Amino acid sequence: MVAGWFTQDGGEEGFRLLGTRCTACSSVFFPREDSFCRNPACGGGELVEVPLSKRGRVWSYTDGRYRPPAPYVSDPAVEWEPYTLLAVELEAERMVVLGQAVPGVTVADLAVGMEVEVVPGVLNEDPDTLWTTWHWRPVGVAS
Repeated sequence: MVAGWFTQDGGEEGFRLLGTRCTACSSVFFPREDSFCRNPACGGGELVEVPLSKRGRVWSYTDGRYRPPAPYVSDPAVEWEPYTLLAVELEAERMVVLGQAVPGVTVADLAVGMEVEVVPGVLNEDPDTLWTTWHWRPVGVAS
């Protein structure tokens, strides 16, 4: 996916989304910001990388029932399978982060306010490359 947006090692237990925090105003950003503080009331510019909360609560959700156009990667020869998108409010940061649910979780399995956790996922793979991303999984559900 995008380098620096999440940890790459440590397996599922150590997997975290990575953001940045302004040292002047303590605002946290995801996706990460490496150039300037996005808080319009802050003149700070020093940003440090921070791991974000592993858990949060479902703020909203929906399903994607159509094949998105390019540059979305999908094999047109394979039958399209709907996927579930979640907006999750992170536990400590109180910011909303979007992402797909783990495969097999549908909108019927979700409710606003349900606790979920971030886990590593696969965006796409071919014989030479595995593209990773993050998925949201309801707490207490095995991958």
